[in-house]
Amino acid sequence: MSEIPTLTPAAAKRVAAIAAKQSRPAMLRLSVEGGGCSGFQYRFDLAEIAEADDLVSETDSVRLVVDPVSLDLVAGGVVDFVESLGGSAFRVENPNAVAGCGCGSSFGV
Repeated sequence: MSEIPTLTPAAAKRVAAIAAKQSRPAMLRLSVEGGGCSGFQYRFDLAEIAEADDLVSETDSVRLVVDPVSLDLVAGGVVDFVESLGGSAFRVENPNAVAGCGCGSSFGV
């Protein structure tokens, strides 16, 4: 079985803050869809529930859920939250990506 991606403490803290503002569970869904400048792009959404076939990891009481199809493309990855002069965003450190783009939101395998 592939290794489930994890959240850094910074990402978990940000998800918890967003979820609290929206009165939703502290659960981030990471999925991969076709598109972007490198072939695939990451998609982040707050999730209400984990689906039966989702894989789940937990950091500081915040859950990261990934569907089985996306897991093949992000296995072993780490989701971080970074703040810089250019803005703030979730970033995926993906060991499966062989190409990426400058924005950090798309990748190729």
